[in-house]
Amino acid sequence: MPELRVVDHPLLADRVAVMRDRDSDRATFRRAMRAAAVLLAVEATKDLATVDAEIETPLERTTVRKIEGDVVLVPVLRAGLGMLDPFLDVVPEARVGHIGLERDEASLQPRRYFERLPEEVPVARTLVLDPMLATGGSAIHALDALREAGARELALVVLVAAPEGVAKVQERHPDVPIIAATLDRQLDENGFIRPGLGDAGDRVFGT
Repeated sequence: MPELRVVDHPLLADRVAVMRDRDSDRATFRRAMRAAAVLLAVEATKDLATVDAEIETPLERTTVRKIEGDVVLVPVLRAGLGMLDPFLDVVPEARVGHIGLERDEASLQPRRYFERLPEEVPVARTLVLDPMLATGGSAIHALDALREAGARELALVVLVAAPEGVAKVQERHPDVPIIAATLDRQLDENGFIRPGLGDAGDRVFGT
């Protein structure tokens, strides 16, 4: 079973601390999320395949390494949009798909309301972006949709994960690695991550 990779980096820990703080305003929260997502993007892409290529520098011809193949980024709407631009800063050539999910606050189950995916999904490295892995329902729903579209090489990238959500994703998609900034203590009776950072989508978009 692929490991849960909790990224151990002091800058990332500091940015998560800023996001956790209830006194962080919207602009501060957004800046912290952007910086955290850049660090996660570096971790999530560190094992991309590369190929040697010949180029001309201003001084001479040399051999360089370039990324081989397509990368597809799939933010889970809407909170995942807060992670998309930082990932595109790191992988500007990436293709982008979207999966729109919303959670029924009574049943805690996700409902898919939008899906648009690049046709390259079956042959690409596909990274699912979602700030919170709580019950696991949304992540599983998104991964199911991508499997239906033919995706073979998947990873789930989150800021904050709960053990319950990690276990459910690993049970349903045991071959999908989970890359997280932090693993929190537990879910509460309402399905919120504790200590968590609140609703990431609401804090990013001011709703």
